[in-house]
Amino acid sequence: MAKVAFLGLGVMGYPMAGHLLKKGGHDVTVYNRTPAKAAQWTKEYGGKSAPTPREAASGCDFVMMCVGNDDDVRAVALGEQGAVAGIKKGAVLVDHTTASAVVARELHAKCKSAGTGFVDAPVSGGQAGAVNGQLSIMCGGEQADFDRAKPVLDAYAKMCALIGGPGSGQLTKMVNQVAIVGLLQGLSEALNFGRKAGLDMEKVVAVISKGAAQSWQLENRWKTMVEGKFEGFGFAADWMRKDLNIALAEAKKNGAHMPGTALIEQYYGRISAAGHGRWDNTALMGLLAGD
Repeated sequence: MAKVAFLGLGVMGYPMAGHLLKKGGHDVTVYNRTPAKAAQWTKEYGGKSAPTPREAASGCDFVMMCVGNDDDVRAVALGEQGAVAGIKKGAVLVDHTTASAVVARELHAKCKSAGTGFVDAPVSGGQAGAVNGQLSIMCGGEQADFDRAKPVLDAYAKMCALIGGPGSGQLTKMVNQVAIVGLLQGLSEALNFGRKAGLDMEKVVAVISKGAAQSWQLENRWKTMVEGKFEGFGFAADWMRKDLNIALAEAKKNGAHMPGTALIEQYYGRISAAGHGRWDNTALMGLLAGD
């Protein structure tokens, strides 16, 4: 059992923190910018809550974060009331936020100077993966810090791997998101084409899902895409757009050409402008279908 803090109780962080307590058996203290959410979590799971990241992190062996973006990471981790100010020497800070490699390297340097470890560890698997404790975690950092953190991360991971040095986890998440949206755009066009052609899409999917077109997105999202249902589940279009902009900014620095990704980011912008930014990221299908 370890003493663990979890900072950020959104749709991902809330169940992840719960797994640390219920499945991992750890002593868990949570922090959330909206105190009512922290109170709800402690009522549901037990554990404790703290009014600031610094107080939540105090005395902990591990501090996990899962917030919104680079600015949120800095706000929660740094400053007088930030987690780094409260974390003890020898502890490890793990950031599950999907953020930039720049902020990951910045936090690694801050933690190292404070005598603590740091692992950037964005996740894939969506809300369902968080709820079921079946996330894929891509990590960047030093081997010793990863080795210490992994047994704790296993409480909500089906796969957890160290990719490379600081920032490598975030760069891998960018690869993940770019791959997903390219697949979703192609899947949207294929399903829309089949529908327009008057095919029985259930029969079509039953066949093509057993061949080279098979994918998690096809098997788990084809039906809602064909039916034009995008609300109340999945990974929000606005979140995906945020992730793509992080990847596109990194591509400008490393010289990678991503014209398709740039175009799909614009499609997500249209979805957001229409007031549907909280729809699932499969809403690319809605643009083609005129929804």
